[in-house]
Amino acid sequence: MEVIRSVSEMQARVLGLKREGKTIGFVPTMGFLHEGHLSLVDLLREQCEILLLSIYVNPTQFGAGEDFDKYPRDLDRDLQMARERGVDLVFQPDSAEVYEADASTYVLEEVVGRGLCGNARPNHFRGVATVCAKLFNICQPDKVALGQKDAQQVVVLKRMIRDLHFPIEVVVGPILREPDGLAMSSRNAYLQPKQREEALLIFQALEAARTLVGEKGSRNVDRVKGEVLSVLQSRRFLRVNYVEVVDRDTMLVEKEIVPGRSLLAVAAWVDQVRLIDNLCF
Repeated sequence: MEVIRSVSEMQARVLGLKREGKTIGFVPTMGFLHEGHLSLVDLLREQCEILLLSIYVNPTQFGAGEDFDKYPRDLDRDLQMARERGVDLVFQPDSAEVYEADASTYVLEEVVGRGLCGNARPNHFRGVATVCAKLFNICQPDKVALGQKDAQQVVVLKRMIRDLHFPIEVVVGPILREPDGLAMSSRNAYLQPKQREEALLIFQALEAARTLVGEKGSRNVDRVKGEVLSVLQSRRFLRVNYVEVVDRDTMLVEKEIVPGRSLLAVAAWVDQVRLIDNLCF
């Protein structure tokens, strides 16, 4: 496995591979890898000849007072996990490589990123879109694998790829969960045992909604949201950020639940840890 830290070296390396006719699969990450990230590598293995993974904690997608400085990092562990999973190339730049000191160009998607996390974290998706546009230009992938847990982010990036004509196919991997149901996330490392117990309410709320829609046939958005909120608000340590039913392709709020189209999105705080999860109906 080769680790590259320079933008120019990374571009030269992938352009050489493309001249050889190699197909490149790319998994962008902020590191502190877990099985969810690695499952995206697996997803691309049969589709691409070269597996490329980036490790970069992007400062522009963090707002004031958010957890950029304390975001979990363990580069040696990440590289070992990537190596063991068969990753061919790791792009691990520092911010001076990614952003010029006087950088003044950003990418802003203005529709699907407005609600949900777009309301809760202003400029978050501008940072995500900007860094991914940069990474796509640097790494030149044929396919990029993204995780369904970050459902709104996936739609923002799909829209950017379409609108800006990046020649990239998006592959979306399913949410991977811990044995107790908690969606895998690097931020789970923040949770103390009591907080983790509280965080499990998110999965339990989604399962209650799944039962209501799948087994009882409810299509009423307000009823489903009420069921989810009743579970989430059963413990005083968990604070709800949002519960919404949206169209999974546009992130626009739904008036009724349509199986095959609708998505239930949830964000909640466990003390100072913000977690997101979702369920496709």
